Amino acid sequence: QVQLVESGGGLVQPGGSLRLSCAASGLILADHAVGWFRQSPGKQRELVADITRGGRTNYGYAVKGRFTISRDNARNTLYLQMNSLKPEDTAVYYCAAGVLIGTPNYWGQGTQVTVAS
Repeated sequence: QVQLVESGGGLVQPGGSLRLSCAASGLILADHAVGWFRQSPGKQRELVADITRGGRTNYGYAVKGRFTISRDNARNTLYLQMNSLKPEDTAVYYCAAGVLIGTPNYWGQGTQVTVAS
């Protein structure tokens, strides 16, 4: 059974940092395209950052230069380092994996990130 379990969300002030983790079991992240999505109330889920099966990283325009996606193959864990957080980054963040990140086969349960003073 495949499980993706996110952690690391919480409340942070604007300008602060958080690191999200996504621990995988039942699949090998390095064999899949992996990524982080987010969804805030009233908005569609959007792709924040991803790592292709070939190892290339991609970032959404809104987070480029502030967020860094990485993968620890030994721990089979995906990370999202988020710096210089803004109130508009407030959302539920989901990790996902699949053959193509545009159509993930597997989703985590989500972790809430709230940026507020």
